[in-house]
Amino acid sequence: MKVGAASIIALGMIVALGLLGSTLSSAVNDMQTWDRVVTVKGLSEKEYIADQVIWPIQFVDAGNDLPALYDNIAKNSQNVANFLKSKGVSEESITIGKPEITDKLAQQYGSNDGAPFRYSAIQTVTVFSEEVEKVRLLMQQIGELIKTGVVLSEQSYRAQPDYVFTRLNEVKPAMIEEATLNAREVAEKFAMDSKSTLGKIKRANQGQFSISSRDSHHPHIKKVRVVSTIDYTLID
Repeated sequence: MKVGAASIIALGMIVALGLLGSTLSSAVNDMQTWDRVVTVKGLSEKEYIADQVIWPIQFVDAGNDLPALYDNIAKNSQNVANFLKSKGVSEESITIGKPEITDKLAQQYGSNDGAPFRYSAIQTVTVFSEEVEKVRLLMQQIGELIKTGVVLSEQSYRAQPDYVFTRLNEVKPAMIEEATLNAREVAEKFAMDSKSTLGKIKRANQGQFSISSRDSHHPHIKKVRVVSTIDYTLID
């Protein structure tokens, strides 16, 4: 091998080793930077009006003649339905359920000797509507049914209205963006306090969305909440 060729090869190896060393040094620095992270949480919380309401209207009845009891339940169910329709609720939004009849003489436990009626019944007429405000106003007028002979059972937990928020997919993108920005603000403050520079996102967890009533007095107002957890790298 000629001296010139050997010199070129040697020079090439020196350059290659230099580049390799530089690359390794850069990789080590990158690994060290990648290992320095700050984990922060970002919150987004919004309030929205429910867009569906499920309102079960329950009434009770009793008697000793079962066929007559069924006839009275059917009459009162129609009275409830007519009341709702007179207030602007569409017929498609009204469902009349099957009455729940209790035969006190057939009960296995307890004595019913003093009971004035053998049969008792609970009937439910349910309103399912997207006109939430209209139905909420109608709830304040439900006492008018008493004049028609309907004995309401408003204290039952099964007679409480249920409000539903169905537009979660519509509000998700904006809320995720807000939670991410909130998390970055926290991370930037941490980086500044530690005299570092905020780097790229290493890992992100969107978190689960939760929907709850704002409070017991305003169940139609829904609080939507999401917490995102994000890991940022820190650079000296």
